[in-house]
Amino acid sequence: MSFVKGLKCRECGKEYPKEPLHVCEYCFGPLEVNYNYEEIKKVVSRDVISKRPPNMWRYREFLPIDGDPAVGFDVGFTPFMRARNLEKALGVQELYIKNDAVNHPTLSFKDRVVAVAISKAIEFNFKVVACASTGNLANSVAANAAACGMESYIFIPYDLEQTKILGTLVYGTNLVAIKGNYDEVNRLCSEIAGKYGWAFVNINIRPYYAEGSKAFGYEIAEQMGWRLPKHIVVPMAGGSLITKIWKGFKEFHKLGLVDILGTKVYGAQATGCAPITTAVKEGTELIKPVRPKTIAKSLAIGNPADGFYSAKVIRESGGWGEDVSDDEIIDAMKLLAETEGIFTETAGGVTLGVTKKLIEQGRIPKDESIVVSITGNGLKTQEALVGKIGEPMTISARLAEFDELLKTQNKSYPVKRSA
Repeated sequence: MSFVKGLKCRECGKEYPKEPLHVCEYCFGPLEVNYNYEEIKKVVSRDVISKRPPNMWRYREFLPIDGDPAVGFDVGFTPFMRARNLEKALGVQELYIKNDAVNHPTLSFKDRVVAVAISKAIEFNFKVVACASTGNLANSVAANAAACGMESYIFIPYDLEQTKILGTLVYGTNLVAIKGNYDEVNRLCSEIAGKYGWAFVNINIRPYYAEGSKAFGYEIAEQMGWRLPKHIVVPMAGGSLITKIWKGFKEFHKLGLVDILGTKVYGAQATGCAPITTAVKEGTELIKPVRPKTIAKSLAIGNPADGFYSAKVIRESGGWGEDVSDDEIIDAMKLLAETEGIFTETAGGVTLGVTKKLIEQGRIPKDESIVVSITGNGLKTQEALVGKIGEPMTISARLAEFDELLKTQNKSYPVKRSA
């Protein structure tokens, strides 16, 4: 049973029926899913949710599909861990990692939005699913389309990381590399969607697709014991994720599933593509498009679709926006790996690098709860680390050479006595 009333324009409030639409025909504002919260409140409680299987569908009343999901049955409920080693490194008292780098099936938070989008596309009777992507979305659409037998077309910038290209091709999709950046890819996809009538998950299915991100926020609330953190840091590309985490927090508060809504939300971008954090710092509502130049390719969207709304969430919650250089991204990836054993992609380096910077600036207090959002796996962006993390020490298979190696490193260990 669905609790969706329809779609609603975020600007003028005009309402629409449940259809594959994404823009208001009167004011051109973006459309958003509108729920019947009074009815949801009658059937949802902490106890009801906690007894369900550990996946994102345990929050199904807050998601916009009418029937059962068609794909992504095991998506979500990813690890949420206290990062005590990282706490020591950063000098803070209470820090957590929400780790979607191990999400199912393609190791990023995009598996959440794609599971919802493809399920909805099937309900709308589409036969072909497609997307414009900076990498993680490509992986997820290709995998989930294969799993449910849909034909898929994926459009990417031609210079994406090879691991993300291979991680898309393996599913047998139609992968099209465009000679241009993501914003140029996205413009082409809007034309293709209009001509061929396919289900582009992040264009004409976007209002439904974006709702999947709310589960990231729901899980944080539940995994913290039905409370919200004082601070959360979120990576921003198109800007949708940060708005949906905030929407999820507000929905849980509205329905009494958490008692206090006091979270400050911080947006993280790479310095080489920072249109949203720049607007926040300059105190303007105008998002000026930029031409991306950063190793964090999954965040390299120079004209973010939800940039205005991302900045609005940051201001509304009392948070802030910050960016980090490519070198700071690498340093943060290494810091997370060496302290907590988590290998994040470059986007995670952006998020942790910004967290570190905000703590050093005093914008995030050291004695309050902090959540760092890790949204993708480092195995996908290994190219960024080549030449940055040293080389293996190569020796012959002889004990004498190993002993000599220890000497060159000025290391000594007790020798085990022979029996």
